[in-house]
Amino acid sequence: MSSVKVAEEAAALPRAWSSAALARVGTASVKVLRMDGLPVEEERHTEPEVLLVLDGRLELTVDGGAVTVGPGEMYVVGAGVAHAVRPGSRGTLVIVERSCGTLDE
Repeated sequence: MSSVKVAEEAAALPRAWSSAALARVGTASVKVLRMDGLPVEEERHTEPEVLLVLDGRLELTVDGGAVTVGPGEMYVVGAGVAHAVRPGSRGTLVIVERSCGTLDE
């Protein structure tokens, strides 16, 4: 596989908060998306997920508490943990997760 220009992949997405799979590593999927300042509803996943901010910042509510993830930082959301994106999240986000769906489905 050749190198991937992650920020360019995010910029090419048709809309914010839509993700594109960049690679698979074992059972995990590596995705990129562009954040646009708007909130995203609370969700829970059956497996943990890694949220890595390349640029900008991610504003989360995790189990009712506020969490800010800055550029170059990552946050691991545990399996079954309620989390939502708060207003003000902007930039490029990489998500590493297993494709097992959400607990809310």
